[in-house]
Amino acid sequence: MRTEPHGELTASLERALLRELAAEWRRINAAHFRDGLTPPSIVLSTRSSQLGLWVPDARAIEISRPMILAQPWSVVIEVLKHEMAHQYVHEVLDATDERAHGPAFQGVCERLGIDPASSGLPAPRGDHDEATTRAVDRIARLLALAESPNVHEAEAAMAAAQRLMLKHNIDAKARVKDRDYDHRALGVPSGRVEESQRILAGLLGRHFFVEVIWIPVYRPLEGKRGSVLEICGTRSNLEMAEYVHAFLTRASETGWADHKRALGLRSNRERRTFQSGVMTGFASKLAREAKRHREEGLVWVKDGYIDAYFRKRHPHVRNIRYGGNPRSDAWHKGREVGEKLVLRRGVGDGGGAVVSRGRLLR
Repeated sequence: MRTEPHGELTASLERALLRELAAEWRRINAAHFRDGLTPPSIVLSTRSSQLGLWVPDARAIEISRPMILAQPWSVVIEVLKHEMAHQYVHEVLDATDERAHGPAFQGVCERLGIDPASSGLPAPRGDHDEATTRAVDRIARLLALAESPNVHEAEAAMAAAQRLMLKHNIDAKARVKDRDYDHRALGVPSGRVEESQRILAGLLGRHFFVEVIWIPVYRPLEGKRGSVLEICGTRSNLEMAEYVHAFLTRASETGWADHKRALGLRSNRERRTFQSGVMTGFASKLAREAKRHREEGLVWVKDGYIDAYFRKRHPHVRNIRYGGNPRSDAWHKGREVGEKLVLRRGVGDGGGAVVSRGRLLR
């Protein structure tokens, strides 16, 4: 697999990128390696066939420039962590007599929540056991039934899909192991996280069996920092949460366009307020359904594996409170739209880019 860059770095942007990579190295060293590493040189390589490389003799970490320009920043960070694990094995553990991805390296990655695979890229979709595959297929069929023009049939299909998701996760707890968890970044990095996206992240965490966190990212071609939503969970739940994220993002955009056209509005001044209402309305709908499930005795208790996996990836988490948009007429109209939304189409129609894995790290 080759990574094709989507732009070029000027000399000043390249210097800023190297400073950002050095800052990320220090952050990872403090959070994961307890400041146990000594700073190496960080070098941009021109190779696209190899994402990263730890060079012991030069005390350097090489990171592929084409990869940085073609892949999300979250992938860049995984590559950097991978190479730092190699640095730790070599310089701290002094394990120089075993193969590159040998037991010492595997142990460090397991302990610190670093992907030991020699790719650094997200795992492929569809890697499920037989029971999970059957459940995902049934959920997809139910969401397809939600295409029905009959409102009651569509609502019933969506409710049945939600109930099946809940029951599947309750039943799957005994089968799930720590290795079954993964992570995924959703959406486009932005400098400002809107209230609608925070509400969307919250409902994914409450109703779709994933842990959510906003992580800092860097945009190399702009020389700017931003944030993106990361979700952690089993791969089938990641697929579902990614689909819901894409569906609701599109629905809020479409709802605003319809509202704007109906009222003859020329300005987008109340777009954020309207879209916050949409997410609030849909979240309320999910909360009512969850209450019915609890009354039926269907309660999912989060297993320890997902919490352990999340804490390995993010040892230091801060909770921040934000103010909300005004509860204006636009917000109430948006909430009405959200209350009427029905999840539809297949689970695989998430709208997100699929990145294939390759053996590109050393």
